Amino acid sequence: MPISGNGKNVRDWLYAEDHCKALIKVFKNGKNGETYNIGAVNEYYNIDLAHLICEVRDTKNSTHAPHKNLIELVEDRAEHDFRYAVDASKIKRELNWIPSVDFKMLLDSTIEFYLNKYVNH
Repeated sequence: MPISGNGKNVRDWLYAEDHCKALIKVFKNGKNGETYNIGAVNEYYNIDLAHLICEVRDTKNSTHAPHKNLIELVEDRAEHDFRYAVDASKIKRELNWIPSVDFKMLLDSTIEFYLNKYVNH
């Protein structure tokens, strides 16, 4: 599991279905010409998310446990942004939108989806 640089880059994670629901809310209720940032305020260092994924996988029957042994720090690309996150307070305030899904609760099913789609086929 390659992780760029030291793994301390930050990302704000949002479940795809929540993102779609937010877009629909903006299309239906947003003001024409306004900008609405969609975010979850669910930030993780890349390395911490990798460890969380490993912990989830370690609870399964797997020949790779402990999965943290699969984490490899690789050279970071030039000009790599340190943090991808947005201020989503406007969409919350004006359109009463917040994510409906707890990221950690669906992490296991998300991992299973990708394993079945790309590995176990």
